[in-house]
Amino acid sequence: MRTSAAVLAGAAGLTALASGLMPATASAATLSPQAIAAQIVPASQLSSFSEIIFHESSWNVYATNPSSGAYGLGQALPASKMASAGADWRTNPRTQITWAYDYMNSRYGSPNAAWSFWQNHHWY
Repeated sequence: MRTSAAVLAGAAGLTALASGLMPATASAATLSPQAIAAQIVPASQLSSFSEIIFHESSWNVYATNPSSGAYGLGQALPASKMASAGADWRTNPRTQITWAYDYMNSRYGSPNAAWSFWQNHHWY
């Protein structure tokens, strides 16, 4: 019976990448924005974070408000504010999620508090 690390990793559906393990079916480049958010936002805040992002952009990285020019998953206004989280803010969901999560924490204290505000005002 073969029990080498390669056989065990293959049986578990994992492939070794550098020093970490990634699922064989999902590389970092192919994760959905929702999956990326689940890596960044604590579980206790994820539902509220997800509600806001869904209502603001329907999880569309390129969402643009035609009236205000707000852009991205979290509808940053001005959009260039997201550059504080990374130069690739126009196209990278991880950068946009990081910015939105930081914004919710700094402005409202948490995504849960931001969602409470959003429910009362329909913006955050």
